[in-house]
Amino acid sequence: MLKLMTSYSMYFNKKYERTGKLYEGVFKSIHAGNDRYLKYLYSYIHLNPAKLIDKNWKENKNRKTKLLLEHVFSYPYSSLQEYANSKFKIVNPEPFPTYFKKSIDHKRELLEWLDWEED
Repeated sequence: MLKLMTSYSMYFNKKYERTGKLYEGVFKSIHAGNDRYLKYLYSYIHLNPAKLIDKNWKENKNRKTKLLLEHVFSYPYSSLQEYANSKFKIVNPEPFPTYFKKSIDHKRELLEWLDWEED
């Protein structure tokens, strides 16, 4: 990742005649070593578009769950539609364990996170 980010930054800076950093921080990665964490990451990534509707949806006790879920599933720049419809054009689901046997299982997983409330 370091080589990729450095070379892209150099290319971008040269192309647009600029200097300096393109990215705020250092690249970080953590191994997803168990199923629970991997399912969390799946939900976290696919629920990111909910911020476009309500940036504080996690804290908002009066959130419109149905609206958020509809937006997340219709968001065109997400891989969720491929997972939910099992029509893979770009995503390769093979490395990802088969947590969701049916299309509705994707919706249930995300709905569980949308309905989750912190104590």
